[in-house]
Amino acid sequence: MAHIADKRRWLLVGLVFVAIVLNYVDRQILALLKPTLQTAFGWSDRDYSHMASAFQFAAALAFLGTGWFIDKVGLRVGFAIGVGVWSLAGMAHAFVTTVAGFVTSRAVLGAAESIGTPAALKTAATYFDTRERSIVLGLGGIAPNIGAILTPLLIPLMALMWGWQATFLIAGGLGLVWVVVWFAVRIPEQPGAADTPETRIPWSSLLSDRRQWAVIAGKALTDHVWWFLLFFMPDLFHRVFGLTQGTLGLPVAFVYLMAAIGGVTSGFLPAGLMARGWSVNAARKTTMLVYALFILPVPLLIGVSSAWLAALILGLALFAHQGFSTNLFGLTTDVFPARIVGSAIGIGAFAGNLSGMAMIEFAGWSLDSGHGYMPMMLICAVTYLVALTVIHLILPRIVAIDEDRGGDVPVFAH
Repeated sequence: MAHIADKRRWLLVGLVFVAIVLNYVDRQILALLKPTLQTAFGWSDRDYSHMASAFQFAAALAFLGTGWFIDKVGLRVGFAIGVGVWSLAGMAHAFVTTVAGFVTSRAVLGAAESIGTPAALKTAATYFDTRERSIVLGLGGIAPNIGAILTPLLIPLMALMWGWQATFLIAGGLGLVWVVVWFAVRIPEQPGAADTPETRIPWSSLLSDRRQWAVIAGKALTDHVWWFLLFFMPDLFHRVFGLTQGTLGLPVAFVYLMAAIGGVTSGFLPAGLMARGWSVNAARKTTMLVYALFILPVPLLIGVSSAWLAALILGLALFAHQGFSTNLFGLTTDVFPARIVGSAIGIGAFAGNLSGMAMIEFAGWSLDSGHGYMPMMLICAVTYLVALTVIHLILPRIVAIDEDRGGDVPVFAH
């Protein structure tokens, strides 16, 4: 029986992985169908930016409460509700014809999809011991990249074969199938692996801590690049390089493949520097500086004639984004005790979502005003150096906490 239960636990991990992949399919699909839908409905670029920012704003607000919701109703029911609602919201796109309808559908989708992260974390905490959780969370971290790679390969092809309405219905319908399978897999909670009550950390306490503001600044000044490219990259290849609905999927997938490589390899450089005797402060900031420099050439893509050369430049940028972002997470775990890390990252993610919404709205204005993509590319190029500068001003010297000595030491060493 124990052997069967163990197999089912890993089946559960597989289901969580699939859910996060579907999460990215549903959030990317509108961006990939934008050229078709913009022609069909006569959207302006600002109309589209309102749809994308509605997703961002709803997700940011919902992110503040989805962890509580999962704890309140339980993992199995809570996650199923989240996936079911976002799947129905995705399918609703096939039936709306107005800008307001798409905005509403995107807002519901964004709110429901915010349940993915806390549900994945709770799955790891409920069904796996401390040793196994790192493996489970590592697999969960790969899922968004897999979704971001597969979606541009499959969605344009599906739209060409069956039409855009069917594409929304199929993508959303897969989520409803997932809900049925999720309820069909039943296993007991592992003894001692369930969540243990933790002291709640008031936001007011964190917001008075300069370490938290370093995380907020880092997320707010960099996350908007990821969200902007997620929602506008297909349009960029269509508008700047003339790629059609059926041909833009491959370069977009290539960009996200490079992003995935950036995420997977991002820990090697700081770990290697620390192994050579570098301090946490020097290793983290040097690594983040290297990644920030990789992004500087991104405005050059506007002047190149090859879509694949542009994809290489964007791929290098998102490779670097993932590296910078992963080390920002690492910085957070360096300076905060484990019991606070989730709250600290949650506040940072909220700020990152809001900055993403602002960038998306700016992109819509820039495109409608005839300024094109260059203003956004210039912002993308410099914002990581600005973020690192602000982080350094807030935390001139990062000192890792010592969990064994109380879990909280002064941030600034003498």
